[in-house]
Amino acid sequence: MKTIKIILIIITVFVVGFLVTGLLVKETSYSAEVSVNKSVNDVFKMFNNSENIKKWIPEVKSFDVVNENPGKTGSVYKIVVENQGQEIAMTEKVLAYVKNEKVTLFFDAENMLKTDDYLFTEKDGITTITLHANCQSDSYIMACVFPFFKGTFQEQDQSYLNNFKEYVESETVGEEVEK
Repeated sequence: MKTIKIILIIITVFVVGFLVTGLLVKETSYSAEVSVNKSVNDVFKMFNNSENIKKWIPEVKSFDVVNENPGKTGSVYKIVVENQGQEIAMTEKVLAYVKNEKVTLFFDAENMLKTDDYLFTEKDGITTITLHANCQSDSYIMACVFPFFKGTFQEQDQSYLNNFKEYVESETVGEEVEK
């Protein structure tokens, strides 16, 4: 009987700890960075060419324009990704777009609300892309889970940036940028 009480107390502590996480941690933030051996002008153009996204984010199944504004800010896109055999539809909205400097994207993917702030800087012909990401949820249970997956989110975004670097450095930029 004493063993059962101890087990129940341990389980209760873990459950309460998990639920308190959702109250204390309102958003999960992290950063990722990559340096690309190309000019900021070329990198920025290729990064923002929607035809390229499937080449460096392999989970993207479709990328459709809902509303595209001339200055890009306020543009809305519908993206379908495949995650562990399940298709997830999300909406992407461009919150900020400063040519060759910055792109801020907001994603609404079911219970995940994510803001990706990409900064582009160039030094000696090498462009550094720095991502500052924030994840929140409109679901309390998901808000409890996100802090425990911060490392996974960061690894995934770092892998996408690494894929982008590999893709850009392997392409003849002049031809790709003109598309």
